[in-house]
Amino acid sequence: MFEVIVPKGVQPGQPFALLAGGVHVLVTCPSNATPGQKLRFHLPIALVNRAEGPKSKLAEIKLSYDKDGWTRTIRATDMKFQWTRFDHQGGVDTRTRFDTERSAYVRKLDFLDDNDRMRSGRVSLVNPDRGVVDSNIKGINGEELVSYSDIASAQMKSYEDKIQWFQETCARLCLDWNVGHMGMRVRREFLLSDSMAAVMSLSAKDLRNVWRFEFIGEAGIDAGGLAREWFELVTEECFDPAIGLWQPCATNQMCLQINPASKICCQDDHLYYFRFIGRVMGKA
Repeated sequence: MFEVIVPKGVQPGQPFALLAGGVHVLVTCPSNATPGQKLRFHLPIALVNRAEGPKSKLAEIKLSYDKDGWTRTIRATDMKFQWTRFDHQGGVDTRTRFDTERSAYVRKLDFLDDNDRMRSGRVSLVNPDRGVVDSNIKGINGEELVSYSDIASAQMKSYEDKIQWFQETCARLCLDWNVGHMGMRVRREFLLSDSMAAVMSLSAKDLRNVWRFEFIGEAGIDAGGLAREWFELVTEECFDPAIGLWQPCATNQMCLQINPASKICCQDDHLYYFRFIGRVMGKA
């Protein structure tokens, strides 16, 4: 249980910030509270404290995100990350009038209704209090896979250690063979179309299962070799510039970039191809 005194000048409904374990936590003043009044609320200790004592580390993380008065904070109501602007006295800047020196917008991604073929969304520029993101990552069954403490700790790592942490975290999403695996049968002469139909029909949970492949009309049990061959053949075909999805980068011929004319080359399926490629690359 945390206790805080409503700062002077804060009106009901206005936000104010407090430091908890070196982290700025954003609190909204209740409608029945007045300046000088004490408030009590629950804040999970695990979000701001760890056994090894990361207070100073979390403070360093906060400073690394401090720019022109803007600081990443955590909302006490739902534990989501939010950008907040502070004034020179350290209080929350509640000015709403646009200021060319201090005002800012953030990108917000809203996913629209999913359908059988393509998930779509909308990107917009909004005020920082509307562009919130989760401070943890949950699995399909609601279990916490990555906590705020994990995110804070990862941000203190070197680039190489971040890559290793990311790969180890992704590996935790995979299900054991005994828990479940997905068998996919494809024709070698129709490899890309059969593979797209099989992979894009999988649910989010199915994507975490082990994939095993069978080439129709060919003898062989997939003990890892067929899956490796499938990944090599599919990625080689998907990234073939002749298909029209990709084109060589102008500054580096060894790199590929998305072809702006991919819709013309692949008609209505070009975005569907990219989503398929994303699933394949994520699984690989």
